[in-house]
Amino acid sequence: MIYPDNYEKKIGFEDIRRMVRGNCLCPLGCDEVNQMAFLSDAAEVRARLAEVRELRRALEEDDEFPLQNFYDCRQSVARLRLKGTHIEEQELFELMQSLRTIGAIKDRLRPQTETEAASASPKIDCPALWALAKSVKTFREAVRRIGGILDKYGHIKDSASSALYHIRQEMRQMEGSVSRTLTSILRQAQQDGLVDKDAAPAMRDGRLVIPIAPAMKRKIQGIVHDESATGKTLFIEPAAVVEANNRIRELEAEERREVIRILTEVSEELRPDADGMLESLAFLGKIDFIQAKARFAKEFGCIEPDIKGKPHLDWIRAVHPLLWKSLQRQGKSVVPLDISIERGLLIISGPNAGGKSVCLKTVGLLQYMVQCGVSVPVSERSTMGVFSNIMIDIGDEQSIEDDLSTYSSHLRNMKMMIRHADNNTLLLIDEFGTGTEPQIGGAIAEAVLRQFWRKKAWGVITTHYQNLKHFAEDHPGVVNGAMLYDRHEMKALFQLQIGRPGSSFAIEIARKTGLPEEVIKDASEIVGQDYIQSDKYLQDIVRDKRYWEQKRQTVHQREKDIERTITRYEESLEEIDKERKAILRRAKEQAEELIKEANRRIENTIREIREAEAEKEATKRLREEMAEFREEVSEIDTKANDALIEKKMQQILARRERKAKRKMDKANGVSQADGASTPQHATAQRQEEEDIAKAFVCEGNHVRIKGTKSVGVIESVQGKNAIIILGDMKTKMPLNRLENVAEQPKAETVAVAVPTRLTREVIDEHRGAFRQDIDVRGMRGDEALLAVQRFIDDAILVGSSNVRILHGKGNGILRQLIRQYLSGIPNVISYRDEHVQFGGAGITVVEIG
Repeated sequence: MIYPDNYEKKIGFEDIRRMVRGNCLCPLGCDEVNQMAFLSDAAEVRARLAEVRELRRALEEDDEFPLQNFYDCRQSVARLRLKGTHIEEQELFELMQSLRTIGAIKDRLRPQTETEAASASPKIDCPALWALAKSVKTFREAVRRIGGILDKYGHIKDSASSALYHIRQEMRQMEGSVSRTLTSILRQAQQDGLVDKDAAPAMRDGRLVIPIAPAMKRKIQGIVHDESATGKTLFIEPAAVVEANNRIRELEAEERREVIRILTEVSEELRPDADGMLESLAFLGKIDFIQAKARFAKEFGCIEPDIKGKPHLDWIRAVHPLLWKSLQRQGKSVVPLDISIERGLLIISGPNAGGKSVCLKTVGLLQYMVQCGVSVPVSERSTMGVFSNIMIDIGDEQSIEDDLSTYSSHLRNMKMMIRHADNNTLLLIDEFGTGTEPQIGGAIAEAVLRQFWRKKAWGVITTHYQNLKHFAEDHPGVVNGAMLYDRHEMKALFQLQIGRPGSSFAIEIARKTGLPEEVIKDASEIVGQDYIQSDKYLQDIVRDKRYWEQKRQTVHQREKDIERTITRYEESLEEIDKERKAILRRAKEQAEELIKEANRRIENTIREIREAEAEKEATKRLREEMAEFREEVSEIDTKANDALIEKKMQQILARRERKAKRKMDKANGVSQADGASTPQHATAQRQEEEDIAKAFVCEGNHVRIKGTKSVGVIESVQGKNAIIILGDMKTKMPLNRLENVAEQPKAETVAVAVPTRLTREVIDEHRGAFRQDIDVRGMRGDEALLAVQRFIDDAILVGSSNVRILHGKGNGILRQLIRQYLSGIPNVISYRDEHVQFGGAGITVVEIG
């Protein structure tokens, strides 16, 4: 029950309804807004709010949600049910567009199957909206039939029937003939001076005519159809085109008859589905209504709160939407309302113009809005309940016709409230007990309040009476509330504080308005110093409570911040754990590659043993190599952390490189004893090796890297280095590390290094994340060297030719360590200080070949 009948007007819901109606796309939605009514069933309220919530989310995440072509076709479809009638072209076009929109909306809301979700991007699940749409018919065959006779502009196509095609074909020919004849006559008349040079054919009553001066009308044979408003121009249809124009008129009539025949035929086909189409259009109106509420919610920052299945009121940062809009136009902001009623009645007291009535109207409006299925501007932490009855007594209801005074109207409202109030009723009473002599008015108000308390009604009541404030202190289920007032600044704070009664601040407000001090003093003496002092004590209590309440809110907010921080850290730990698992997975994949390599080595070992005819020395050497490789693989513990795995892999690779170098040295006749040879001898030997290499190295030659069986092709020669192609990889090698292959080995015996899919993925991953600069300032020496090693390895891997290392100047120790490391890397061509303008000695520029 809603009391009184003008409840919506009193709380301002009429304006809310008007704003929602303004968001509708067509009259279908407007009718739904007009029919919007108060709901007392909690499940129904939740369903209406869920529809708005789902559509808001769908519109936010899907820019192409079908909200176009909403037309109100109810009248034309209703007329379609009458036998022998037909729908006009435009009406049929709008019906087709509306049915297409209905079909698109239903397709969008239909839940995805598991197969669809796996093969396409997932859609937002909208169960509440799908409950509306799943039984709606889309009439796809009717849409196809209508689309077969209408073009994209809503006109009947020439191809709708063969008769229509021939009629329009003849009409176009006749119109072209008339136009050519008329243009010829007009040109001749212009040459004879009968018609102005800038004259052009005109249309009168659907017939082409020539404008001519009245004095010249007898010079051209024809029929006068019209004259200008000034009478200075006549419009003549030349006799030569009269018959042709008559034929065009006949063809137009034939065309219209054929169009009506086609429309009647299509209407007959659609007639059996007329009732179903009306139901589908009703669904379109509901979607329009829901999107209008969604747009309203977005404009006012509304949410769809949690709804309890019983009376409940716990609101945080609630805002009166009409007040917010009004203050926004003035460049002001509204003070949000925090209000919570655990059970029963809230008695609000405080100064005049302090916000008591606004608080009461906010409660009445937002509770009515949410029970009409409209989103409300409150915090997401708010919870709301459902009431069966809402009754309000606010404003002046005096009536000369009904012989009612202001107080009589209040008493009549109290009578209705006492009669219908129960534990599911929300009462809203402004200035309770006013309108008569204060003492008896306060007594009657207290007696009525006791009746409400006994019926366990809920309510928000504003008052200035002290006895009502005391009533709240003595009766459980009734609580005081105060609208706060800054006594020092002499201004209302518009904040509600529950738990203590408020002061009216009458003396302070009287002094602020400029009332003579003598009057204020007399008033204070009349009421007594005890009352004045008790009021001040009450104000001090309220002030102190506000201070501690602010402290409590600050602590509560910090607790919330701590909880958010903990949640963020937990999420970060989860991400780190995922990354760790990914690193371990990659390490295991690398280990699998090592195992595959081990299998290949075993096969090669067996083959070489057979080829060497099991010579003892060769067999012993091969077995030693296999034992060393098995030891390397066993050193990798996939359960270790990623840093240890990476470090172990680097050690294995370094060990392999040293072994390969020793093999190459041995293959070139360099023994450990030769290490004691003179520098001149070593230089001469290197020069000899380079000369020998240059003798057989040229582009296109097949070469082998010394100490390996990998055969590649030389792409180009660059000084002492050559670019060789090994399978799908390119690399730069010194000439003295290459040996010529007389002829290309056969395909079955060539061991070509082909990168695996995993290798290519790792290279691509490094290339995407690689940056040309690294900053090692502030690191210890070993940390900096490790970072530079990885940086240079990545640069070589991705093929970067120029990188920069930012190490700072300081004492130059870090710079020296890094450059000592760089001097030992074969792929580093040179390194130098950066230009003084860009950092000088604090940055080392490295060129990589």
